[in-house]
Parts: sequence; structure tokens; C-alpha cells
Amino acid sequence: MKETAEKDLKQREWPTCPVETTLSLIGDKWKALILRELLGGTKRFGELQRGVGRVSQKVLTSQLRAMEADGLVHREVFAEVPPRVEYSLTPLGESLAPVIDALKAWGEGFKAQLAG
Repeated sequence: MKETAEKDLKQREWPTCPVETTLSLIGDKWKALILRELLGGTKRFGELQRGVGRVSQKVLTSQLRAMEADGLVHREVFAEVPPRVEYSLTPLGESLAPVIDALKAWGEGFKAQLAG
């Protein structure tokens, strides 16, 4: 994580409750799905958009920028024609894998219970 971004995160006023803190970072529907996609590895914007589903380009861009500002996502721009941009998780973003895995497991259990 860049020093200035890390400093900004440390200076931000965070909720007292740890669950609320986590939800403030990933509580949006699209952010959780973006994390799910990036846990599979580096992706370009179009790949993310297809993987996430019915998210608009504007919303995906906004969510990626917010996640980058929060230190969860790394954005790399390659000086090519046409320009290529790739997104990946930072170590902080990767540390959310157990959270996403738990959400997946719970969802699978819930669906199984409904089917049962």
C-alpha cells in the first residue's frame, strides 16, 4: 500500500464496532462481488464487469476507485496503445478471503436448506 494511502486510512475516523468497520469497507453488494472476482487473480476492467454481472461501467469504476482508496485494490496502468489497466488485490484485500469464503459457505448452506 502506498504510504500516503496508508496514512489516510490511519487518520480516517473508523466506527468503534469492528463489524461496522468491515462493512464500511466491503458492505456494498458490488464490492463483495469485485473481491470475489479478484480473489481469482488479476483482471482487466472488462473481465471484472463480466464476472460481477449487471453492474454498470460507472458504478464499477466508482467502486474500484473507492476500493483502491481504501487500500484493498491495486490498479496498474500499462503504457501501451491502447492503454491496458489491470486490477488486483493488495495484501490487505487478500486478507478478506476468509470473509468472502464464509459468505459463500453461508449462502450455499442457506440455499441447501431451502431446497431440502
